[in-house]
Amino acid sequence: MVDVPRSLGVPHASFTTCGAFRTVAYMSLWLHLPHVAAPPGSREFNVPGFFETFKLQTNQMSSYMRAADGSDPWSRFFWRQITRSLRSDAIVCNTVEKVETAGLRLLRRNAGGLRVFPVGPLLPLESNSSHDRSGRKSGVEAGCIVKWLDSHESGSVVYVSFGSQNTVSASQMMSLANRLKSIGHPFVWVVRPPLGFDLSSEFRPEWLPQGFEERMRASGKGILIRRWAPQLEILSHDSTGAFLSHCGWNSVLESLSRGVCIIGWPLASKQFYNSKMVEKELRVGTELARRTVEEVRSEAVEAAVRLVIEGDEGRKMKERAGKYRRMIKEAMREDGEVKGSSIRSVDELIEMAMSSSRSRSVQ
Repeated sequence: MVDVPRSLGVPHASFTTCGAFRTVAYMSLWLHLPHVAAPPGSREFNVPGFFETFKLQTNQMSSYMRAADGSDPWSRFFWRQITRSLRSDAIVCNTVEKVETAGLRLLRRNAGGLRVFPVGPLLPLESNSSHDRSGRKSGVEAGCIVKWLDSHESGSVVYVSFGSQNTVSASQMMSLANRLKSIGHPFVWVVRPPLGFDLSSEFRPEWLPQGFEERMRASGKGILIRRWAPQLEILSHDSTGAFLSHCGWNSVLESLSRGVCIIGWPLASKQFYNSKMVEKELRVGTELARRTVEEVRSEAVEAAVRLVIEGDEGRKMKERAGKYRRMIKEAMREDGEVKGSSIRSVDELIEMAMSSSRSRSVQ
């Protein structure tokens, strides 16, 4: 959460860049440290503020959170930040009301009566074909990717990306490459140096099976992208059937805004809660692996891809993802007097600030 300091005549608001589900989970975990009170050796624990059947596992926590006991620097830092945020007048949340109905209900209940303004998605609904949101140039021309996608059947391609700040281990990268070449679906993979290497450094061929990239390109089975990809173009294409993702919140929103199902591989922090929400709450995907220490089994990759892309369950996931796509589009609608829920939330937030300013000026 980003805590906005008070200024004269302006109400105090806290801004969370993530979704409601992740925000309330993170708040509860750091305020209560429920894993500390769990029975010794227990791998699961309940989370205060959630329904009784909701449980998290210890491997769905970052290493510094697992080590937290209330007296460590991280515990003190997050407790101070979260309690300050809960003394705000409102919480501004990067999410969509109808997409995260349950998450927003939990957040409002656990935020002590604070007003919650869902104003998301805070990302472009239209893409820039040559640059990402930070202005960084894509590692490949979007037209080349679109042409390649055009050559494949609808909903058949697996898009693989772990975001701009995340990567997997060298052994996981090698294993994933071997699994991707053996499954029956083409893929687009945004590759970056493995864990332990500078993400901005040049990619080395030895991190992949010998001749892997050349063979995949020649056969039309797969295409590798270095640096950054034209993600919105890829997710928007009819051939893209699944997104193998680290489940960063922006990636989740981008995938849902295009109606694409998600295969989760969370690596750190909030990604674990986003992946759980995608699978258990929204039911638009499945989780393949967690963290950078688990090896990727061939049968697990194939099972995850088949579940999401093929068969009756995959069809149902796709239908639900399409429903969320329409919800996101509707939330951002602004057509004269007709406004979507997120646009109305922005208006209400501005009105709250203006009303507070007017009342204080009268005093």
